[in-house]
Amino acid sequence: MKVDLYNYALKNGLTRRRFLQGSTAIAGAAAISGTGVMGATKAFAMDDVRAQILQIPGVGRGSPTDADWQRVGELCLGGTRETVAEGEFEGVELTFMGLNNQNLHNFLFRGFLRSWEEYTGATINWIDLAQADYNARLQQSIATGTVDFDILEMGAPFEGDTAGRGLLNEMPDWVAELIDMDDYVDYLKAPVGTWDGKTYRVSIDGDCHTFAFRKDYYESEELAQAWADAGNDSAWEQPTTWEMVNAHSKFLAGKTDPLTGLDAHGYLDPLKGWGGFGFYFLENRAAPYVKHPDDPAWLFDPETMEPRVNNPGWVQAIQDVMDLIETPGAYPADQINADPGTTAFQQFLAGTGAMLNWWGDVGSNARTSDSSVVGDVVGFDINPGTSRVYNSVTGAWEDSANVSPNNAYIGWGVYVTNRVEGDDLKRKAAWSAAAHLGGKDLSLWASAYPSGFQPYRNSHFQFDEWEAAGYDRPFVEDYLGSNLDSYNHPNAAIEPRIPGIFQYYSVAEDELAKGFAGEYASAQETADAIAAAWERITDQIGRESQIALYRASLGL
Repeated sequence: MKVDLYNYALKNGLTRRRFLQGSTAIAGAAAISGTGVMGATKAFAMDDVRAQILQIPGVGRGSPTDADWQRVGELCLGGTRETVAEGEFEGVELTFMGLNNQNLHNFLFRGFLRSWEEYTGATINWIDLAQADYNARLQQSIATGTVDFDILEMGAPFEGDTAGRGLLNEMPDWVAELIDMDDYVDYLKAPVGTWDGKTYRVSIDGDCHTFAFRKDYYESEELAQAWADAGNDSAWEQPTTWEMVNAHSKFLAGKTDPLTGLDAHGYLDPLKGWGGFGFYFLENRAAPYVKHPDDPAWLFDPETMEPRVNNPGWVQAIQDVMDLIETPGAYPADQINADPGTTAFQQFLAGTGAMLNWWGDVGSNARTSDSSVVGDVVGFDINPGTSRVYNSVTGAWEDSANVSPNNAYIGWGVYVTNRVEGDDLKRKAAWSAAAHLGGKDLSLWASAYPSGFQPYRNSHFQFDEWEAAGYDRPFVEDYLGSNLDSYNHPNAAIEPRIPGIFQYYSVAEDELAKGFAGEYASAQETADAIAAAWERITDQIGRESQIALYRASLGL
């Protein structure tokens, strides 16, 4: 959507959610068939594969199993049968490196690819990595020239480290046609997945962080009365700014959780690093403070690569976290050792805490995972904004509301490395496996069920399909709407695809851990330590080249 139309809609009384619910429902239906809504309904009814896989196992029927993953993979094998002869890859061995997070990712891929292996004759060997170990393993392989994998599950931020060093194999044209790349949301189209005009990525995910909150907390008459009795003039309702998130979190300390009867807690910050991925959660808080609508840059100065991470906006975000650390009971016990996996899967979905930022996993897991107890009481929205924004150009705060959702990580993709070059059969096998995992129908199932991925294709936002799987309409509109709001927001915070981005994030986590543990005297001192470390990384990689790549990533 054009920014001027978006702003016009908001000024004339349409909320982001209500606007997108209406426009998406119409556009999504029309996208199914060129004959309009009636034709779309007919097309949907005839789309047996999509309808069939969404019933495996069915929402509310327990967590999917390996048998379910294998069945889905088998039903989605049509594209492989169209492009590969049975047994064509007999004797070919491929090595696949990816995640084993929460027993998802690679575990699902094994099931999805079982029928592919049986049909094609190829064999896949697996390298399974915990998320906290991912960056170090990939960087070690790059630095030592020991890339030992043919297929790689990787996020777009690493494209500078891999495609930029000539380590990837270019996607064949037949793969691009098979996976229907035109169906990707605009945010994931080129230049994402490309380098120097060549395409390297099969998208399997479309990351952004959204705001999950417990509706039962905000429907509690007891909490509403206590909020008013404490002298608060604002309504007791879902917070839409980070200032209110902190106020609610402080207020909830010492209260009782309305669902579990245990201690109530507000927002769940992960205070432990996660191999660089934990830095995204500070970004959630910082982005609306520092991502000015008139400035595409928010991490570095685009002229010098001087870090902005220690400007007043970033310092405020760090201070907000430190304020909750200093508030007894605001966080669960031992939160200093809670990484993002803990906050999502062991805390929020299990009934601890009122608010959380996370990727789409929380949305699909809330209703389809055996470990979730919050499916009936969870709501979703775009990330909170702030009541003021720091202008890095003028060097001053502006007292105007600002929203900047964090499109964190730009999604996982499947890439093929240059190890396959010189072996046409192995290259075709690797790309065939990647295309199977990124297929249009299989990706719908992965978006609707626990997989590690979230909706990323325009065709994923057809509400009727989700309802047919067992989701109720209000939940679907809420969850999918929060994703679309973030993808399409005109002031979204999108990270640069530059070499070393996770070196920056990892060292930031190390310094934040020191600050949160009280080893630095203040939020400013913590931020200054991060900035100094970032400067050293930039100098090590090469400042001039980093400036050029950073500016290109911002469209400058």
